[in-house]
Amino acid sequence: MAKAQARHILVDTEEKCNDLKQQIADGADFADVARDNSSCPSGKTGGDLGEFGPGQMVKEFDEVVFNNEVSVVHGPVKTQFGYHLLEITSRTD
Repeated sequence: MAKAQARHILVDTEEKCNDLKQQIADGADFADVARDNSSCPSGKTGGDLGEFGPGQMVKEFDEVVFNNEVSVVHGPVKTQFGYHLLEITSRTD
């Protein structure tokens, strides 16, 4: 069974999400950006979500985490919670 580890940043607007993605692309540390901006409790730990399998996260999240490139910041990804930046830190198939 596939497993992944990821971290994310959750914000309430697509504009904010794109701004943070640009900051990371310009060299800002993902974990620092998560701690300073994420509305998810995981922000306190740099956005770390630990290890999880398919179906444990919302559908939109799973589609990105289990189908896209590892070690790349993906997003904005819209879910019922808001807009996410996702970084898949590892995945096993």
